Amino acid sequence: MTAHSLRPGSRTPRDLLVVGAGGFARETIEAVHAINEQAPTWRLLGLLDDDPSRHGLRFAGVPVIGIPELVHDHPDAAVVICTGRPDDYASRYRLASRLALPVERYGTIVHPAASLAGSCVVGAGSVLLAHVTATSEVVIGRQVCVMPQVVLTHDDLVGDWVTLASGVRVGGAARIGSGAYLGSGALIREGLQIGAWSMIGMGSVVTRDVPDRRVWFGAPARDVRAAVVHLGVVDVLAGERVIR
Repeated sequence: MTAHSLRPGSRTPRDLLVVGAGGFARETIEAVHAINEQAPTWRLLGLLDDDPSRHGLRFAGVPVIGIPELVHDHPDAAVVICTGRPDDYASRYRLASRLALPVERYGTIVHPAASLAGSCVVGAGSVLLAHVTATSEVVIGRQVCVMPQVVLTHDDLVGDWVTLASGVRVGGAARIGSGAYLGSGALIREGLQIGAWSMIGMGSVVTRDVPDRRVWFGAPARDVRAAVVHLGVVDVLAGERVIR
């Protein structure tokens, strides 16, 4: 899927369900509103959340209508999973495993204030917020969260389930492994490999390859400890399974 196919007005309006009701979900709703201001693209049906105390509440003008499994009651609606925080950045993976939706059920949200070259590719279920920049031949996988002001430069490859917090800068031809979390303001030197399900601390300057499932922090970044990642019954490092 190219960046051009993600622009507002490129499809007829489609129902949309947002899984989650936290900060990322609310930011995604605002991105959807911005898209619809340019051209009617999405009909927001509601938020889905496991916390029963949130059911019936409204966030960013959208009601929380029930638990995530309600996606199955709306088979024609697109879905975006908008969860994750630094102490549990594998939650999108677990939810997708639990819901077991086909890939065509997932919507892709790109804020109209993002700047993506026509040669860039964005996978299903990914959300790119305002002022994200992807310069040339950037590949962003499925279910990726890209927060505001992230810059991805030529030939970067961002794996599935990655989280790029606000202000991350990635040099050219870098490889970000599946499920990695890059904290706010992290700088990644060109050509590096960031390991699967690893975490880079906020403000870190990464000058060397990072192994899988490690926490690196500092300027220059150094290995701090093992990353604690809860993937559920499937361990992607023991043989990654494609969620379909």
